[in-house]
Amino acid sequence: MVSRFQLLLHAVVLAWGKTDQSGDSARRGDPAWTPLLAHLLDVAATAGVLWDRHLPPHIRQRLTEAFGAGDEATARQVVMLLAALHDLGKASDCFLGQWQHGRGKPQLKPQAKAWEEHARTAGLPLGDDLAHAFYARHEHITAVVLPRLLGCTCTECGGTGERHEGLHDAGVLLGGHHGHIPNPETVDRARGAATVAQWGDVHAAIVQTVADTVGLDLGTVAQVVDPRRPSARVAFLYLVYLADWVASDTEFFRFRVHTTPVTDWWQAAMQEADQAVRARRLARWQARPMTWEEMWPDTPLPRTFQTDGVRLLPDEGQAMVVVESDTGSGKTRLALWMAHHLARTCGYSGLYMALPTRAAGNQVAKELQKFLKAVLAPGEVRDMALVHGTAQATDLVHQLIDAHQAQGDPLTDLSSTVEAATCTDDSGLAVLDPWYLRRCLALVAGFGVGTVDQIALAPQGSRHWALRLGALMCKVVIIDEAHAYELFQQDLLGAAVEWLAEGGASLVVLSATLPRSIRDELTAAWRRGLGVTGDDDGSRGPIMMIDENGRLRRGGPLPEDPETPKLLTDIQLTEDPREIDLVPGLLDQARNGGCVVVRSTRVDPCRSRYREAVQLARASGWQPDEILILHGMLLPRHRLQLEARLADLLGPGPEGQRNPNRPSRLLVFATGVIEQSLDLDFDHGVTDLCPIDVAVQFRGRIHRHAVNNPHRPSWCRTARLTMLWQQDQEGLPVVEPPDFQAGRPTGTYDGLVYAPYILAASWHALTQRRDGDGVVRLQTPRDSAWALESVYGDPIQGAGPAQRLFDRTHAAYLDALAGEALQAEARMFRPYTRRRRTPVATYDLASGHHHGDGDSGGMAGIAAVSRLGEESVDCLILYQQPDGTITFDHEGLLKADLGQRSPGRDVTAYRRQQKDLLANTLAIPARWWNGRRGLHPITDWPKHSEPALRNKPVILVAPDGTCLSGPVGRLRYDHTTGLERM
Repeated sequence: MVSRFQLLLHAVVLAWGKTDQSGDSARRGDPAWTPLLAHLLDVAATAGVLWDRHLPPHIRQRLTEAFGAGDEATARQVVMLLAALHDLGKASDCFLGQWQHGRGKPQLKPQAKAWEEHARTAGLPLGDDLAHAFYARHEHITAVVLPRLLGCTCTECGGTGERHEGLHDAGVLLGGHHGHIPNPETVDRARGAATVAQWGDVHAAIVQTVADTVGLDLGTVAQVVDPRRPSARVAFLYLVYLADWVASDTEFFRFRVHTTPVTDWWQAAMQEADQAVRARRLARWQARPMTWEEMWPDTPLPRTFQTDGVRLLPDEGQAMVVVESDTGSGKTRLALWMAHHLARTCGYSGLYMALPTRAAGNQVAKELQKFLKAVLAPGEVRDMALVHGTAQATDLVHQLIDAHQAQGDPLTDLSSTVEAATCTDDSGLAVLDPWYLRRCLALVAGFGVGTVDQIALAPQGSRHWALRLGALMCKVVIIDEAHAYELFQQDLLGAAVEWLAEGGASLVVLSATLPRSIRDELTAAWRRGLGVTGDDDGSRGPIMMIDENGRLRRGGPLPEDPETPKLLTDIQLTEDPREIDLVPGLLDQARNGGCVVVRSTRVDPCRSRYREAVQLARASGWQPDEILILHGMLLPRHRLQLEARLADLLGPGPEGQRNPNRPSRLLVFATGVIEQSLDLDFDHGVTDLCPIDVAVQFRGRIHRHAVNNPHRPSWCRTARLTMLWQQDQEGLPVVEPPDFQAGRPTGTYDGLVYAPYILAASWHALTQRRDGDGVVRLQTPRDSAWALESVYGDPIQGAGPAQRLFDRTHAAYLDALAGEALQAEARMFRPYTRRRRTPVATYDLASGHHHGDGDSGGMAGIAAVSRLGEESVDCLILYQQPDGTITFDHEGLLKADLGQRSPGRDVTAYRRQQKDLLANTLAIPARWWNGRRGLHPITDWPKHSEPALRNKPVILVAPDGTCLSGPVGRLRYDHTTGLERM
């Protein structure tokens, strides 16, 4: 006799979960839809494989506590069940009616109608009018119905018992599987979309079938689900995201025939999940034992401070390490060695290196390439992503995606919001599956290099924030140049560090100039995440390590130690002679040799100085190609070429030898992009007045490669940095921007880039340190603490006539810091409350107001951003030749392909087009649209019919840079000097 459950199951299998909108299933000869229950089993199987192969031990341990009451086998089954039930809410009128009555391919509508008729006949309890069903998102319906089905008997679930907080938390977390954890009002509204009377039996049958399939006694779930630990909730949602995305990939998971037995679906799901996880290389990193010499054969003997850093690491358990050392001292290699050791002892799935700029990431990726070549086993293939917005514009990206193709895997869609690249060598050990180019997935790749923005976004309520944070919790995270971030970012990093510590990750922080206040806050955040205070053994040294118990130890050679490498720099404060006198002096000074860099705080002065140099070049005996300019208002197409040229000319030579391409003289005008991790060696440097830590960082590009020292011209044999400052009528530095309301009609717009107080304090600290020749003889690391604390420590007092300037700018500085702190606090999630350290409630992690998009609407309508500053608009800049041809270059050699390109039809053409479009895209400051001479509104710009230009702000310029279409008469673009307002 057929049971009621079996009869109900005949109807349940007719609830569809996915339809063939892509046409992949039809091309295989498979059905036009797959049953919801089949997709849920696909996700359950994938979650199980990911548990076994992807999750590191510390994440499994947290999930075991939260979902298995300490028993890992039970936790694995419970997590598989819950992950599968993420789409339970699809069994509802509002979802199931979308196939026939919602958006979708018209050619599938007849099949939708036939499905609906069949489903009704079989007994699926569809409402009478699916086109007008009460609407709620299916994941929110899941959040409503799941607790009751798993054993909660509270009044919300239709009973009279106590509320089971763990089951409700699990439901709300699953309600966030499309990117945002919903708020209570959103969940409450979903209660009317799938009533118990109509859909309760179907939901119960689905839950029971999944539980039986994974071998779980449904009655045990309520006894073991208690996800109180914050990191366990993030880890759970991370696993659900990943399992759902992998199991939704029709490249591996085929649509099921609804008449096939469920047991057959499960067997197919386990096989396909295994294949998909293997193909995506999602297995965690198995770091093997390795010596320093094996890892770095070109530097087989570690330096003293590297050896001390190696000794400081614990034999087991997570750790936070802070390494403070001069630029070029080998911090990066030490950090990578530490990451390898921690991965080997803790089982981390990989590592992520975060840097302040895109250019820095491009440079460090080369070092990571060498690292992977050494540490990966012979024949081992791993994905490594370069995570920033212009990575996909580089040739390297596409070459290395091709390296993935050499492994025999098909290429998928390259479209994404977060772009990524890979680095590899001839062996093809490091590749990138284009699957990781999709939104946020770059951080899931085993190895990554990118900007710090990803870490700053991780504890904010942007879409899929838990995926970012969960991916980072599985890894060793390296934050390079930790001094280079504004307070807003520092506060966000503090929250992220607290989450990483709580989540079991390890952290390595690198800096040449780390103020004590930043070091102390990162240390405090780490200990807050661990939930300990820890002790300090009182040791000294530039390397600090905090173990999993919060104990702090230091090591490394002290500044006075003879073994400590010492960098000597002469800093000369000189009143700014303006470009009329500055540029001729530099041309004359380096006439007979010398590679000189002039660093400007802003683009406009940089451009003015460059143009003055080019105008005087020939008369001064220089060739125009011996004078270069680099800044952020160049198209990626031109900037990447210039960075490559500079690296070729001024980068290190082969195997530590002198670079054979190094010119006898060169003059480079640049903005701050020049000091961020670009491995360049100049003979002399000039900079505008800047914060003292920025000056020390910039100094790292002067006399960087010792092999060049014997060959430097006599006038720049000593490492010397000239700092230019503007003097007011009282002999004080001009550091504030003009303020007509305050009666200050003159000033410097550099004060909008750096805090005026920090500029004034840096000037004061250096002037107080000058010798009889007016030169500051700075020796690092001996003077590093003095330099930083004199500016970032206690406010300056007793400065005589200058005190009023310090008092005024310091008050404004404190106000600005307070504003940044408030902005960060309004956006961030913390794992624990600050006062009582109670775990954050699940609903307090709600990341979208009425399920809004956190990237533009955010938590309670606040946008999630990684750094403050003015907004910008991405615009596509193309050249229009005299004959009307549109090209990507001014010479007219690269005709623009603006047709309709699809990765499914012609992947080569599609990749080339996407790369070229990105290489010609530039972020234009939003303020350029303001004021009397502001740009015309984008809505007034001409529309273009070419498929590739639809819905894009397009600027057409003539070969000479004149704007022809868009903001005509307001902009000009030159391939050498970049974009500027007219």
